[in-house]
Amino acid sequence: MPELPEVESLKRLLARSIIGRTIVSARINEPRLRRAVAADFAAAVSGRRIEKLRRRAKYLIIDLSGGVSLLGHLGMSGSLTYRDARFVPDKFDARHDHIQFQLDDGNALVYNDPRRFGLLKLLPTVELESSVELAALGPEPIGDSFDAAYLAKTARGRKAAIKNLLMDQRVVAGIGNIYAAEILFRAGVRPTRRAGRLKRIELERIVEATAPILRAAIDGRGTTFRTYRDSSGRPGDFVTRLQVYGRAGEPCYTCSTTIRSTTVGQRSSFYCPTCQR
Repeated sequence: MPELPEVESLKRLLARSIIGRTIVSARINEPRLRRAVAADFAAAVSGRRIEKLRRRAKYLIIDLSGGVSLLGHLGMSGSLTYRDARFVPDKFDARHDHIQFQLDDGNALVYNDPRRFGLLKLLPTVELESSVELAALGPEPIGDSFDAAYLAKTARGRKAAIKNLLMDQRVVAGIGNIYAAEILFRAGVRPTRRAGRLKRIELERIVEATAPILRAAIDGRGTTFRTYRDSSGRPGDFVTRLQVYGRAGEPCYTCSTTIRSTTVGQRSSFYCPTCQR
């Protein structure tokens, strides 16, 4: 599932091509996404100018003229690509091009989603923060609100594994399975440790590790294992820099101990038994 770095990277790349463009028309080929696309969606977005792109957690927000915004989530397998003359569509099955936006430059913005777990929803911009999708989200992990004091207060008394706490979108917004594993490796903390039993210095190391890893992943255009592609159809490069995620049975780059995997919160978790305590 695309996490914060993939969505932030997508936002930055799309902004170069679509800000200032007008949506001439939209076509809904398959409305049955995570939530059904509204019957009037195509008519409601047609004729509107794309004014700004933003991100909140794992959500992409496209602000349109007339005080409305398009709220998008890529789900498990979604992609939003800008298709101009240079775009190579060979990695995308046209049967899964569920929503197509025709732009005034003659190119298209296409939402492709084989598993249909994604979301595209139009709503008034002033209602974004109070929407069911965004209202309960915690602070951004690369913002000033996510610091050691906040994490210590949130973790106090918690029996949940620290990895689950980092992935709880109500606690911190945007971190998923891949980057929680990488953050905890850099911090030297095992993913199975109870959050409420961590020392203050361990929580500080987790916070200190978070922003650098996420920013490096953004610069690398995210991580691709199977389906994720950026707005131009390219896979993310950060997969080559992963230290533990997906590397069970391989030697740790730091100490050569074999990377192990376990299950935390029904998700595969990877760690080095020597580097992480």
